[in-house]
Amino acid sequence: GCNPLAETGRSKLQNQRAVLNQQILRAVRMRAGAENLLRATNNNKVREQVLLELSFVNSDLQILKEELEGLNISVEVYQNTEETFSIPLVPLGLKETKEVDFTLPLKDFILEHYSEDSSEYEDEIADLMDLRQACRTPSRDEAGIEMLISYFLQLGYVENRFFPPTRHMGVLFTWYDSFTGVPVCQQNLLLEKASILFNIGALYTQIGTRCNRQTQAGLENAVDAFQRAAGVLSYLKETFTHTPSYDMSPAMLNVLVKMMLAQAQECVFEQIGLPGIRNEFFTLVKMTQEVAKVGEVYMLVNTAMNQEPVKENIPYSWSKLAQIKSDHYKALAHYFIATILCDHELQSGDDEDQQEKALSQLYDYMPEGLMVLTVLKDKVQRKQLGKAHLRKAIVYHEEALRVCGLCKKLRNIDVLQEVLTAAHKRSLLKYAQQETEDDFLSLIQAPDILPKTEHRIETITPQFSKVKVKDFFHRLGPLTVFSAKQRWTAPRTIRIHHEAGELGFSLKGGSPVQIYCLDPVCSAASMGLKEGDYIVSVGDVDCKWLGVNEVLEKFKSVGEQPIEIEVISCQDTAASMHSKSATYSVGMQKTYSLICLAMEDDKIDQTKKAPLKLPFLSWGTKNRQKAASTLCLPSAVAGSSQIKKKLSPFTLLNTESSLY
Repeated sequence: GCNPLAETGRSKLQNQRAVLNQQILRAVRMRAGAENLLRATNNNKVREQVLLELSFVNSDLQILKEELEGLNISVEVYQNTEETFSIPLVPLGLKETKEVDFTLPLKDFILEHYSEDSSEYEDEIADLMDLRQACRTPSRDEAGIEMLISYFLQLGYVENRFFPPTRHMGVLFTWYDSFTGVPVCQQNLLLEKASILFNIGALYTQIGTRCNRQTQAGLENAVDAFQRAAGVLSYLKETFTHTPSYDMSPAMLNVLVKMMLAQAQECVFEQIGLPGIRNEFFTLVKMTQEVAKVGEVYMLVNTAMNQEPVKENIPYSWSKLAQIKSDHYKALAHYFIATILCDHELQSGDDEDQQEKALSQLYDYMPEGLMVLTVLKDKVQRKQLGKAHLRKAIVYHEEALRVCGLCKKLRNIDVLQEVLTAAHKRSLLKYAQQETEDDFLSLIQAPDILPKTEHRIETITPQFSKVKVKDFFHRLGPLTVFSAKQRWTAPRTIRIHHEAGELGFSLKGGSPVQIYCLDPVCSAASMGLKEGDYIVSVGDVDCKWLGVNEVLEKFKSVGEQPIEIEVISCQDTAASMHSKSATYSVGMQKTYSLICLAMEDDKIDQTKKAPLKLPFLSWGTKNRQKAASTLCLPSAVAGSSQIKKKLSPFTLLNTESSLY
């Protein structure tokens, strides 16, 4: 990963995001305490003071949310450093997280479940924690993407090896919402995997905004990056359907996917117009349809952003920027078609049929009394329709400028103001050139333009298989056998004596090999060898990954001498199943609050001794009842009905409603 102390613009924004997340968490805790006191007291004076305190805390939360929105619209930092005259693209900020210590839980699990010396796996655990730490500050390039995917795939191995479905591991994952700053805490590894996927998509958006949009290669890379970002976010929405964080809710992800595809469509239009737009009839027809398509997709994005429940959490400036881009590109479409009508009169050598066909494809309908061929031939009608399109273009330009001026965050983006103003002036100049004294007689309303594109923009599904990773805990054995779902006896030592050159059993399977056709009267059976046992070592050689032929070679290498092997037997698991974690289940309203309030954010004073932590095995046996009552509340309460209430982004501690 990148140096977390590097003073780059992007790292400064992420540091500010981390600070805001902590401030939001403190304010949420204060509000939780005030609400609890308000419910507990009947003293009117105390209630008045608490209500006053709540009003201050709510105001602080609103201010902090606005500051976080300011970070989300700080688009200039992520743009290419080259001088450009383009409307900025919007990237997603990376989700922030807290450090996680895997050491004690994984070492205890290795000792308890796999019956191996956990101290031999300290390097592997350190590698896992180093990789996670590096993923907090990924580089903004393909190497950063590959690192995040590597950790995501590594989590799949870790989940299968160390996270059994029958209990929690005691590892608490904390991730902060990208839009509200609200923390989500769970012992479920799915939260970690979903958050990493979100950051992969966010990093693709940052790569896309960083591309140089003044070159064909840069625009191609930008289109590809936004399509891949949309693909990752779509995969996240389809795979993790009950994510507890607002920024990863299906409705929000649906909006983000649309926004990324819209930005890809915008880059396609810029790519077509990069060599320059020739003032030629058919070229302008093509550009009109392409730019109308960009305006249409941004209109759909703006509509989606203003729907519940996304409206309350999406940055206000993002919604307004989508509206501005929709109006701006619609205005360009009307400007292009006005240029066609005003500058290209039908000449004797022109193909009337081709021009009529091309122009008719731009309209769903024509104004009353007008026909496409008549407009092409009649100079007066042609000019009147062209001016109607210019008037509509000017209206759209003025609306875009008005909305931009009303939004404080967008008003401060200089290049946005410059692009909108230049386009508006160009339309005004064109209209002034066509103006005549009989203007008041022109009552034609410009019809809407049909959008069309020759470049289909779709999501690109992530290809995780292209990133090759090696399981850090490969030495534990094949994952199909040595997983958290299957329980095994501790390794038993069996001393094998050759009897007339026979072992008394056969071997089968891949790796590890399995005892097959065991002779019940052989010496090995009398020492405790069972049918179906797996051989994990022969002599001092670990053979979890060895096949039948390789194990037989080990037996043959010792000749007639006795040899010791270690075997394990599969156990039938009948352990009681714990309930799922808080926000992945229905009716578990209090869990998130308890976890949030239990978190210790402040550093432990160096002069004080940290309380001695119970080892994992002790925690699992003695404190299971407590764990089930706080972190593993039952998923449903008999006889209780769920009450649906509207939530604000900061409603965390309301015991009558779940976070999401």
